[in-house]
Formats: sequence, structure tokens, C-alpha cells
Amino acid sequence: MRVGIIGAGSIGLLFAAYFSRIVDVTVYTRTPEQATEIIKYGIVLKKNGEQTISNTKALPINEWKGIEDLTIISVKQYQLRPIIEKINQLPILPNNLLFLQNGMGHLKQLETIPNTNIFVGAVEHGALKENSYTVSHNGEAVTKVAVFKGNPTFLFDCISFAPLEFPLVFKEDYFTMLQSKLVVNAVINPLTAILEVENGKLIKNEYYFQVLKNLYSEVSSILNLDNTEEQLQQIITICNNTSANRSSMLKDIEAHRMTEVDAILGYILEVAEHKGMKSPQVANLYYLIKGKEMIKEEYA
Repeated sequence: MRVGIIGAGSIGLLFAAYFSRIVDVTVYTRTPEQATEIIKYGIVLKKNGEQTISNTKALPINEWKGIEDLTIISVKQYQLRPIIEKINQLPILPNNLLFLQNGMGHLKQLETIPNTNIFVGAVEHGALKENSYTVSHNGEAVTKVAVFKGNPTFLFDCISFAPLEFPLVFKEDYFTMLQSKLVVNAVINPLTAILEVENGKLIKNEYYFQVLKNLYSEVSSILNLDNTEEQLQQIITICNNTSANRSSMLKDIEAHRMTEVDAILGYILEVAEHKGMKSPQVANLYYLIKGKEMIKEEYA
């Protein structure tokens, strides 16, 4: 079986490190330089004080032809558009695509891909990219996967051959699965990015925790969540389990990169507007993060 992975950030490298142990993997990178380094050094996976090296093929993204049995797209949501355009321009569409993006703002884009199996996933692992070929697996969990459209048969095959230490878990309803992850991202990511704190500080500091609960209350109301107490407890548990972690949005801000705020808070603002609901807390956080992104441009 052949697997292509588009995007060699922390999640792309993490998937490549594990999947290359059992199948033929090719990583497609943004730059030729990163592809060269992956070929030269392999993918270095750091976990629990140890490190392993996985040798994989690597090519720049412009050489992707969509010939693999499964293509995993692990780029940020705002990087999807040119990739989807490339998919739709291929002479023969890829058979199976698995998209691993935060938020839900990208789902409209996936609708434009015709006549192929499209799967979506919610990655719950913690990972940190240390350099172009090294990733630290600093939070073990699972990847939840579901069918966005198409036939689920191949997805079941993927679940069966996935490494035991890196499991895929099937979910019947892609919308509920992604919405659950969205709520977590919408609360933890922007607050840690603005406050510039690790995840655990959101619940250890009583004043930050009150802001977290207020924000969650607004988000849950906009999304009309049923299991509000259960979802809040999940957020608290994640903050506890990843206490020392810095969220992806915080790391993006610190590195003067664009964030996925449009796919996360931007999506929730669209839902609120469609329902005619007010969303002052979500809107303020959205604008604050966008303001932080403007500071990024000053470093460009």
C-alpha cells in the first residue's frame, strides 16, 4: 500500500514517522530543501526520551501526482485552496483523501472535489516540529476519522492496518466529531495565544478559568450543544493532560505565522451571524488574534 502525505509540519511528520513502519510513504513538502533533508536524515521521532529514525521518500509538492492509494493532507486550513485546485486539475482524481485540519471552515472547500472518497480526521496527539525532519511526540492520544463523502470501505482498511501505538478510531458522524474538536480549539487556542500561557494555566488561574467558562458558554450556545457539561469537562481534562503544552495557535503567533483562527472562530462567527445571534466574546478574540497576525506581517 502506498500513502502520500502532503504537508511536513508537526502532524505530517508525525504521521509519516508511524505509517512508514508499515506501508510505503512519500512525504510531499513545501520546499525542495525540506524534501532533501528528509531523504538525507530520515524522519526523527522523539518520544519518552528516546528517538527513532524512519526512512521515507520525500518530494516537493509540485511533483505530487495523486497516484497513492491514500493521500493524507495535513497542511493548515488556510493552505488548502491551492492543493484542492491541484487535486481538481489532475487527469485522474486520487481514490482516497484524508483531510486533517483544525476547525470546520474548510468543509465548503471539500465539497468542490468530485467523485472520490473524502475522509476527515481530528488529531488529538500533541506534536512539536523541532526542525525540518524532527518531530517530538509529546502527547499520545488517537486520531478520530470519519467519512465526509464516499465509500467507507477503504477507511476501515486503514483503521485495521494502522500502527497499534498510533490508532485510528472510526466515528459515524463527521460533523459531530469535528464540532467537538472545534469547541476545544475555539476555547483553548485563542485564549492561550492572547494570554501567552501554556494550556494548564487556563484552569489553574481562577481568573483565566472564569474567562474560559464564559467563552465556552457563548460558544456552546451558538453551536447549540446538547452535552454542555460533558464538553466543558473534556476541555478541563485536556488542559490538565496537556498542562505544559503550548497550543498550535500560540506557537503560530510566537513564530509570526498565520493562524487557523478563520477556520475556528471565523466559522463560529458565521454560524452566529446565520442564526442572528450575538457573539461578543468570540468576535473580540477573533479580532485580537487577527491583530496579532498583523504584527506578524511587520516581521515579513
